Amino acid sequence: MINTIRPKYKLLNDDFVKKIIFEALEILERQGVFVENKEALNLFQAQNMKVDKDYQRVYITPQLVQDSLDSAPETITLYDRTGETAYLVGHDEVHFNPGSAAVNILDHKTQIQRKAETKDVIDFARIIDSMEHYDFQSTGLISMDVPDIISDSYRLYLGLRFSSKPIVTGTFRVEGFKPMFDMLVAVRGSSESLKEKPLAIFDACPSPPLKWSNLTTQSLIDCAYAGIPSELISMGMTGATSPVTIAGTLVQHCVENFSGVVITQLAKKGSPVIFGGSPSSFDMRKGTTPMGAIETMMIDSAYAQIAKSLNLPTHAYMGLSDSKINDTQAGLETGIGAVLAALAGINVISGPGMMDFESCQSLEKLVIDNEICSMALRLIQGIAQRDDPIATDLFKDFTPESQFLSMPHTRKWYREEHIFPRIIDRDTYDYWVSLGSKSFAERASEEVKRILKDTSPDTPDKDIQIEIQKIMESDARQNGIGSLPDIRI
Repeated sequence: MINTIRPKYKLLNDDFVKKIIFEALEILERQGVFVENKEALNLFQAQNMKVDKDYQRVYITPQLVQDSLDSAPETITLYDRTGETAYLVGHDEVHFNPGSAAVNILDHKTQIQRKAETKDVIDFARIIDSMEHYDFQSTGLISMDVPDIISDSYRLYLGLRFSSKPIVTGTFRVEGFKPMFDMLVAVRGSSESLKEKPLAIFDACPSPPLKWSNLTTQSLIDCAYAGIPSELISMGMTGATSPVTIAGTLVQHCVENFSGVVITQLAKKGSPVIFGGSPSSFDMRKGTTPMGAIETMMIDSAYAQIAKSLNLPTHAYMGLSDSKINDTQAGLETGIGAVLAALAGINVISGPGMMDFESCQSLEKLVIDNEICSMALRLIQGIAQRDDPIATDLFKDFTPESQFLSMPHTRKWYREEHIFPRIIDRDTYDYWVSLGSKSFAERASEEVKRILKDTSPDTPDKDIQIEIQKIMESDARQNGIGSLPDIRI
């Protein structure tokens, strides 16, 4: 393939990027950030940073930030359960995965949201595993039929049991890291093998504005020691928990992400870390955080551009919707977000399947969004020159009876040039009517049922299943929980 360019877009000129970074460094040094974790405060003190332990505030010099940015890896490689399939996270590589930690699931039949349970989480993992345009899975649903105290380890447990893809996850409690780490080690075989071939990314969310809680800071430290990539999820809301302007929110976003990078590098130099987030526009009319707003997508794309200028891997919550059902709004917000994220070259794009301000997942939307992602991925492949000359030879001896359908050239390149969605409607009107005049969501629902009925879950070897089940049951017992829900497929 020759004579092609990868289409990209940028929102900031170079001087604007430098100005945002300069102001972020200035805030870190003059105003500092709040860090509620004692171990992290000691790490900062060991570097001779000014630390106000009474207020848990740290003042970070530009030099320490620069040193940390320099030592953070430019790329990260994730591996699936087998350790054979590798995924590069960095440069302009694009990987889609469903959004994380929704508490509700949309029931397609009733069109009503309900709390997710174990079976929903299993179905979610199985659908993801069958979707070819999701490179990673996520712990995207919180099972409400187990107590909150073990919900973080439990959702990881189900994901590891029912999908072979690398997983984006995170812990809700300081004590939750160990059983989650133990399960990942059980799958990979050893802690060293897990370092060599990471299977998971752990999200860590600073509390806007400018604060790292004890939990999220400890997650950064624990992941650094374990060699597990941390994904920084700054969540400023314009005019509410961050400055009202997009540029001002970008400055705060950099402050929070820079401080997160520093913490990971102080814990262990060279630790893998991803510059990411889930910021949003804030709709003061409704008191909501619209993830499908174009301003939200602009913030995401711009901070990714800043991170790329610093040679850091990137993440964003895009390709999702604030709609409550699978309707036109869901499609337009998801489509715009997925395309912009791909054009921006964001490495880890979390969002497919999500709706209602990141609170709800839909299995049908997962299926729909897989096809949206396929279109975004096709777009960034660009237009290629397949032959040389491009087309001149095709018109030699051309007559009124000549047709391209029967040409070897068509057979050779047709599948290379085009994608073929399964549920997007391309039928004639009459044929569509003959099939029952089904909507996009109805076709997606049928595909969900087909996958769950006709495909077998990709489960790990029996000994791994037994080992991670023991770890999960031990975590439950230590938290006063006598039994876990039955797993039924």
